[in-house]
Amino acid sequence: MKKKIVAPCGIDCFNCEIFEDNVTDELQTRLSAMTQVPKEMITCKGCIDGNICLLLKIQGKNCKTSDCAREKGVDYCFECDMFPCQYLMPLADGADKFPHNMKLYNLCLMKEIGVEAWTEKAGDIRKTYYTKKLEIGEGGS
Repeated sequence: MKKKIVAPCGIDCFNCEIFEDNVTDELQTRLSAMTQVPKEMITCKGCIDGNICLLLKIQGKNCKTSDCAREKGVDYCFECDMFPCQYLMPLADGADKFPHNMKLYNLCLMKEIGVEAWTEKAGDIRKTYYTKKLEIGEGGS
């Protein structure tokens, strides 16, 4: 089985729509039209081995979180003695479209049960994040 790519910040790259194993022709066409990036380049290898999120790459930006993890010599942010830090701060902007607010929960769970066990739960976590209606006091339960 192919290794499930997980970003240092706790994002489950392997579940992302633009990850190389998941990207569809329709999504490539739509994003290509929006970004003027050739359709065949709309695919992401995940945030590992020097790769960064395709959305940042298209903009010519670096990922400060990934850069920080590399500088500190950790694979995942939860391994850092500064965890959690400002790079993991949840933001309301884009929360309905992007999984960035799942990072802290993911990292804490990864630290508790291990990365491999977390990868088995990541799809359900993402589904809950995007589909469960907010009920004050219930969280994602």
